[in-house]
Amino acid sequence: MKRGAFADVPLTMLIPGLSPAGVESLKDAARAVDAARAIATGAEWEWALDHAIFAGPQPGTPVILGLDVIEHAHGSDQLEFLLQVVWTDLGRLAVDAAVNVACWCDTDHATHDVDAFSLAVDDLAMLPQAFRAGAERLIGWLADPHDADYWRAKAGLPARQPG
Repeated sequence: MKRGAFADVPLTMLIPGLSPAGVESLKDAARAVDAARAIATGAEWEWALDHAIFAGPQPGTPVILGLDVIEHAHGSDQLEFLLQVVWTDLGRLAVDAAVNVACWCDTDHATHDVDAFSLAVDDLAMLPQAFRAGAERLIGWLADPHDADYWRAKAGLPARQPG
């Protein structure tokens, strides 16, 4: 994965066939996300040119383009806000977004998606709309409390144990 500003993302190589209007739409949505996360530090866009072409089903989710805004608090507690363009197992593009928290269950699940959004893209021309929808969801989440306990309570998950 390479990392940097959205302006550094080689969109035409990363998503071959995306129209010039589609490229501009993704850039506009990314600028809105960047403006909403202006107070976050260290968050960079990530992309993988080796995932530009679907390579068939594989373990994990091949991320083409993404942003992971991580907030650490209270020792080992963690809150993440994600926006990604990925390949599905069926070779379709999808836009995924999620709020993710560290797990405090009796059985350690590592993390939980406490709110998630996913839109499959059947036609490349629909990718800009799906990306904008995911970006808008992410922007909304970034405006909510940046407190993992708030998100755990909202999802009905066990609270972080003091200490």
